[in-house]
Amino acid sequence: MGEAVKLELRPASFASRLLAFLLDLLVMAAEVVLTVLALDRLGFRAWDGAAQTAAVSAAAALLLLVIPTTVETLSRGRSVGKLAVGLRVVQDDGAPVRVRQAFIRALVAVFELWGLAGAPAFITMLFNDRGKRIGDFLAGTYVMRARGVRFQVFSLPMPPELAAWAHIADLGQLGDSLALRARQFLLRAHLLSPYARTRLGTALAAEVGQSVAPPPPSGTDPERYLAAVICERRDRELALAPARTARARTLTSAVRRLPFGVADPPS
Repeated sequence: MGEAVKLELRPASFASRLLAFLLDLLVMAAEVVLTVLALDRLGFRAWDGAAQTAAVSAAAALLLLVIPTTVETLSRGRSVGKLAVGLRVVQDDGAPVRVRQAFIRALVAVFELWGLAGAPAFITMLFNDRGKRIGDFLAGTYVMRARGVRFQVFSLPMPPELAAWAHIADLGQLGDSLALRARQFLLRAHLLSPYARTRLGTALAAEVGQSVAPPPPSGTDPERYLAAVICERRDRELALAPARTARARTLTSAVRRLPFGVADPPS
C-alpha cells in the first residue's frame, strides 16, 4: 500500500507575497468603503460620540480580525490575494493552518502590517529562509507556494528479515497516535538531515518498543524495525476490515429493526 506525501513545500518568494499583500490591500479598501457606506445609511453622523466610537471599534475588529481569521481558516490558508497568486499559509510542519494560528497572524498584522505600514514584516521576511513575518514566527506558520507542488508515492514494504518476527509480535498495545507518528516519520525520513533522521528514528523505535513484544532481533536498524511494525499493523487492519464492515452492517440492521416483533413499515 502506498502513501502519497507532498514534496517541495517551497516557501513563497518575497515578490509573490508582496503581490498577494497588495491584492489583499485592495480587498480591504473595498471592505472599508462598503462599511463606511453601510454606516452612513444607518445614520452614523447623527449618533452620539460613544455610539460612533463603539461602531468604529466593532467595524475595525470585524475588518482586521474576524474576517481575515475566518477566511484564512475556512480556505485552509488562502486569502483572496494568496489565492490569486497561488500561495497558502501552512504550519511549520506543513499541516493546514488552524483558527489559533490564523487569529495570531491577523492580530499581529494589525500592528505589523496596518499600524506600521508593513515595514517590520518586509524587513523580517528578507532575512529568513522561509520569508516569515513576525506574525508567522509567533503563530508557527509560513507561506508556501501552492502551485506546482509535486506529489510522489512511497510504499512501505515489509523488511524481509523481520517478516517472521513481525508476524508473531504483539502489537495490541501500540496506540493509533504513536503508530501515526512512526508512519509519518518513515514517509518523510528522506527529507531529514542524516543527524535528525538517526536521532528521531532511534527515539521513535525506543518509544514503539515499549508497546511491542517480543523485541526485534538484536542489532535491528531502528527504521527497519519501525517499518516492520507499521507494515504488520497495516496488514492486520486490512485483514480485519471485511469482518468489521459485516459486523457494522449487522448492528445497524438490528438497531433499525423495531422491537418486540413489531413488523417494519413498508418502505
